[in-house]
Amino acid sequence: MKPLLKNADKNLLYPLLALSAILLFNLFFTDGFFSIQIKNGHLFGSLIDILNRGAPVMLITIGMTLVYATGGVDLSVGAIMAISGALSAQLIRPDYIKGIIEYGNTTSLFIVLSIPLLISIILGLWNGFLVAFIGVQPIIATLILMTAGRGIAQLITHGLIIVFEHESFQFIGSGFLFGIPFPIILVILLTFITWLLTRKTSIGLFIEAIGANPLASHYMGIKVKMMKTLTYGFSGFCAGLAGIIVCSDIQAADANNAGLFLELDAIASVIIGGTINGGRFSLAGSIIGALIIQALSTTIITRGIPPQVVLVFKAFIIIIVALIQSEKLRAQLKDLLKRGRK
Repeated sequence: MKPLLKNADKNLLYPLLALSAILLFNLFFTDGFFSIQIKNGHLFGSLIDILNRGAPVMLITIGMTLVYATGGVDLSVGAIMAISGALSAQLIRPDYIKGIIEYGNTTSLFIVLSIPLLISIILGLWNGFLVAFIGVQPIIATLILMTAGRGIAQLITHGLIIVFEHESFQFIGSGFLFGIPFPIILVILLTFITWLLTRKTSIGLFIEAIGANPLASHYMGIKVKMMKTLTYGFSGFCAGLAGIIVCSDIQAADANNAGLFLELDAIASVIIGGTINGGRFSLAGSIIGALIIQALSTTIITRGIPPQVVLVFKAFIIIIVALIQSEKLRAQLKDLLKRGRK
């Protein structure tokens, strides 16, 4: 496992350079970008906002990284986010669709959290079942839920935007712990737990082996189908948790827009982080990739550029970082430099 880790660490250089370039630009051209203030014991500032607003993307990126490492992809994470948020809101206000406007609700936090997360895991396992046991191509299997999932979320909310008040639930998306926004705490905890499972146990080695050569992994005794299914289940859990954060933060469930296109941000983050093909993966690289996406979005907005242009800049950054990470391209550039010197 050690050689894999060393190579993964080397690939962090280019994402870090890209993130540093964005931050350096803001240092010179955005007033107060690095300013962090403490109000009522809570941290505020552009850097904190990048981490906080990027938390949902970072969460689904963690799950997407493991799926990508097995040689798959999960396009359904945005739809699962919508379903998770819709379920949470519906559990808090089950009579909303009947026109009852009272906000008070005594639904326990455990119920509001456990049921959406459980359903999210089941949906992820369903994706894994289609991919691993039925043999459906990952992009097709997850595209099915990507399309149908948002419709399911619409059915749960009956096409309405369900608003609510639930103090303990709202803490998850907009609360603070030790002065830090709680979504950031969740990202740190999940990243650490995932790192422990994948780097301090054999799970990470199994995932990398499956992504590199599933047939050889099968003959080695690794339960390839089971491992693939579990990675998709974990991706579903990450998406469900991200959906809860978004729903809690805005205090409403918008089945049509929650998690919309975030699956593309997660895939972009994984690619920027260096996990381009199945096999070797880097959790740290994927998290940095998610930070690049969010920092870029924040920078564009603060510069007064229309939000629609964000997609163009994202595509440009992905192309540049992917090209820089290409060993073949770097070899060709070195060859050109040598020829130029001669």
